[in-house]
Amino acid sequence: MNPILEAHGLGRTLPGERPVVLVHDVELTIERGCFTTIVGPSGCGKSSLLYLLGMLDRPTAGSLLFEGRDMSGLSGDVLAQTRLARLGFVFQFHFLLPEFSALENVMIPMRRLGRLAPDEVRARGFALLAEMGLESKELKTPDKLSGGERQRVAIARALANDPALVLGDEPTGNLDSVSSARVVETLRRLAHEEGRAVVCVTHDLDIAALSDVRVEMLDGRVEKVTDQRAGR
Repeated sequence: MNPILEAHGLGRTLPGERPVVLVHDVELTIERGCFTTIVGPSGCGKSSLLYLLGMLDRPTAGSLLFEGRDMSGLSGDVLAQTRLARLGFVFQFHFLLPEFSALENVMIPMRRLGRLAPDEVRARGFALLAEMGLESKELKTPDKLSGGERQRVAIARALANDPALVLGDEPTGNLDSVSSARVVETLRRLAHEEGRAVVCVTHDLDIAALSDVRVEMLDGRVEKVTDQRAGR
């Protein structure tokens, strides 16, 4: 096992007169080079868990270790910098900036991180879009792209800063079957060929069947973790 992310007793409860438990006592390990899916009925806590794993929300119980470091008590600035430098996110809605071209959208995270010179940022943006099969679409704005193309731009943007961990929240939820299959194959390739850890929430059991590890949730708890690699 080559863990990148470890959750120990991880939980999140919304306070109030009647506290709402979103995630309860989760024990989970995410491996590098592994495509993991999180499944379960609507409202079971899938996205809430993903947001905890991606450090977008803070846990109210337990700990989260990323690359061996406990992230639970770190400042918001440190968490934001970690997300920018080491994590990539793909959501159901692509959230591309409509006034910018595909290339400009992909370049935004690199410019924010500030590690590369301008010509290197542009070159990497072109290379990432070509990797997604969009080498002829770099200068088009999102409204000139199909749904599947927009989502592949979003994946290229998620990869801009070479993240170790890629997280998706229903990344195929708005796509037709052909586009969905292409996005899933891309996510699997990121894990299997590039060694990244990829974690996706999905309601699609066909996609879950293609993952290496399937995490089943119910009522905020992880009910079952199935390693599906041995059967292939």
